[in-house]
Amino acid sequence: MERKKNTQVLLISDMAGYGKVALSAMIPVLSHLKFETFNLPTALVSNTLDYGCFEILDTTEYMKNSIQVWKKLSFSFDAICTGFIVSEQQSSLVYEYCKEQRETGTLIFVDPIMGDDGKRYNGLTDQAVTYMRRLCSIADVIVPNITEACFLSEYAVKSTYSEEEVEAIANRLHEMGAKAVVITSANVNGKMFTVVKNSMKEPCVFIPYEEIPVRFPGTGDIFVSIVMGYYMKSGQLSESVKIAMRQLEKLIRANKDNRDKYKGIPVEQFLEEMNDEKDNGSKGS
Repeated sequence: MERKKNTQVLLISDMAGYGKVALSAMIPVLSHLKFETFNLPTALVSNTLDYGCFEILDTTEYMKNSIQVWKKLSFSFDAICTGFIVSEQQSSLVYEYCKEQRETGTLIFVDPIMGDDGKRYNGLTDQAVTYMRRLCSIADVIVPNITEACFLSEYAVKSTYSEEEVEAIANRLHEMGAKAVVITSANVNGKMFTVVKNSMKEPCVFIPYEEIPVRFPGTGDIFVSIVMGYYMKSGQLSESVKIAMRQLEKLIRANKDNRDKYKGIPVEQFLEEMNDEKDNGSKGS
């Protein structure tokens, strides 16, 4: 039976046993948005890393064997979203698979998870950044935070940027091969923005937001999932980002007083917040 266009999505990231991050957060969101979700875990993690004590199982061999089986069975997807990648070997494996799938028309979304607040995550090497650049080069949409955008573009990490500097960073990401760029957590002249750049020819769209002084792991995964879902429905990237920002703000405000924030937002309890919005806002992308 022929499936409807833009309904099957593959998520490539880690799976946490305890905590709503990565696949544990993304699958409920995209399922609620009426997508048929599939997953390829890059690692099994006992719990979110915020607890300070955890166990990680690298699943590279399983991934390699699964992809071989999927090829034999001729499985294909309308879109793939990549997140946390454990190693150089995994990065190469994911790159080759996404490249093959893209040639058949699959949309590729990349969340280049490498660091935040101006710092790399523990264990991340220069070579890991190089391999992430390679993966981003075949992406239709990449969603780095400003720190990751600087790593990818080899731009100096700063506490605040001018609009011209953010434009230059986004242009470097386009030159690298990414078709569209969404940069989150960008402090521009002392105010917070999410920045969208659809192509090298179009200027950046700066979307302001109020920073809520609370931290939950997994909010980036929820954000990327909502952006991906609405973009696949509408083809309008800026509007999809605005919807994701509004919905994520609702989720954070509703949970900001939770006692244990380390386990992330219990997203299944708030899926009704993500119903299709009647107000589509601006139609421009």
